Amino acid sequence: MPKNWLMPAVPTDLAGYESLIPWVETSLRRAALLLPPDPRPLARVIGQVLTNRGIAPSDAPAYFESAAGDDNPFRLKGMSESVNRIRQAIRAGEPIAVYGDYDVDGVTSTALLVTALRALGANVTAYIPHRVDDGYGLNNDSLTQLHEQGIKLVITVDCGVRANSEADYAGAIGLDLIVTDHHAVPDVLPRATIINPKQPGCEYPFKELSGVGLAYKLAQALALADERAPLGAHPSALAPASLLDLVALGTVADIVPLRGENRSLVRRGLKGINETKRVGIRELIMKAGVPLGQVNAGTIGFGLGPRLNAAGRLEHAKLAYELLMSDDRVYAENLATRLDSVNRERQELTKSCFQHAREHADTSGPIIVAADPSYPQGVVGLIAGRLADEFYRPALVIEQGEKLSKGSARSIPEFDLIGALDEIKDVFLKHGGHRAAAGFTLETERISELKERLATVASRQFGDQLPQPSLRVDAALTFSELDRPLLFLLEQMEPFGAENASPVFAAHGITVMGHRALGKEGDHLRLTLRQGKVVREGIAFRMGKQWAGKLPQQIDLAFAFEWNEYNGSRAMQLNVKDIRPAAGTGQG
Repeated sequence: MPKNWLMPAVPTDLAGYESLIPWVETSLRRAALLLPPDPRPLARVIGQVLTNRGIAPSDAPAYFESAAGDDNPFRLKGMSESVNRIRQAIRAGEPIAVYGDYDVDGVTSTALLVTALRALGANVTAYIPHRVDDGYGLNNDSLTQLHEQGIKLVITVDCGVRANSEADYAGAIGLDLIVTDHHAVPDVLPRATIINPKQPGCEYPFKELSGVGLAYKLAQALALADERAPLGAHPSALAPASLLDLVALGTVADIVPLRGENRSLVRRGLKGINETKRVGIRELIMKAGVPLGQVNAGTIGFGLGPRLNAAGRLEHAKLAYELLMSDDRVYAENLATRLDSVNRERQELTKSCFQHAREHADTSGPIIVAADPSYPQGVVGLIAGRLADEFYRPALVIEQGEKLSKGSARSIPEFDLIGALDEIKDVFLKHGGHRAAAGFTLETERISELKERLATVASRQFGDQLPQPSLRVDAALTFSELDRPLLFLLEQMEPFGAENASPVFAAHGITVMGHRALGKEGDHLRLTLRQGKVVREGIAFRMGKQWAGKLPQQIDLAFAFEWNEYNGSRAMQLNVKDIRPAAGTGQG
């Protein structure tokens, strides 16, 4: 679908950008890069990129150094009560269960908190539900099972904030419940001790922590409490900083905003991953084909995260949990190999189900709903995401059962998904999520009603005109401005992700000197491009079929500027985000 390029206004006052010049010069000297004769153009580009993200040039040094430290975990509502109850359980030797979720955020949260509690001497076990057999979040059968095992305290991670009836059941059978969950909260909270910065009355300033981010805050609070009043003869060996590799994995994979405290946690966590002593993570990195030391947020999003997620989608998430917790290299290597194989199976299954959904779903309205018994529950969210991307509509994909159906939804920026589902909550037996993604369970006979009522909500939000996809462009540049100093300075903005996207630039009047299809089915394009006397290489993912036999010789280009690392070599390249016939060519 064609994109509308949103070009920023070019500022007339460059005084603020010129304040970046000392930082530009210092940064390039530290990296032993050649200083340009005039650093003002570099400062102007970096300043424009920062301004587009709401960051004043004067705040650039703190932003690039990720100076935002960890906030006091005890500012989270419910934290003091939770720490006191956990310490009471540890002193009494009460069995504790950490109850997680089956995605990467939930699995890393579980691994992190179990590790932290064991360091404090707790008698703790992990419980991760099966996606199909147990469903999302707390369920009464699982709580009964834990109670029968002698568990006295259940701590949820990345789930539970909408489990009102399950919380009541836990209390009725004698289980104490602490809920740590980052998802949107309902009007009525469960009767439990809750740690969620989105809950009313919570004064914690940063509201967008992931599930594993909240588990980390709980570990921090427990470590601080143990320093002040050790549970044993001496303070424990719990070192929250050693858990940041898990925080980075879960935070990036869950696509929460990479700004504020999240950005600081992930930046430090990536350093931890690249120096990790966890044999499971090392084996996973090897399966992804990335040299240790070169893992970034993109590696997690496209390499590590999908392999960990594949376990919960098609088998059981405990495989991913065991990989993260293993200290046996051979066992970890076997688990990583298995996850790699399951991930390839997941890719093929997603591809075939997506083709079926796009052929059979009605894509003409304000929302897309695809329901079929053949859609496995483990991939419905991935199918929904692809439909939302291709047709730029909120999409719901449902595994249709005989009496009950379970689905997943993905949205677009213009549509508050969880807000819309809350408006029609009586349709569901269970639902939850956030603005961009959600899951739900409903009676099969109500699928048509769901589609009609949600379409009404979407039509009201969108008005007379359905939204069109747009691409935010940070600045227009020439090829001569694309050099190593600029690329180095842009790299200081990493990690890239939600709400801290990799900068996108536009270049006009580009000559296509050559192009060839890449991939098994020609899905991608490798481009050789020239502007004036400067030649650059480009890669256009998933654009091969779109431009097959139709690529003009003169084009305008939107792209990210990055390194291409392959077989030990490194070269600058343009990661193409959109292509247009050059203005004035009369093509298109």
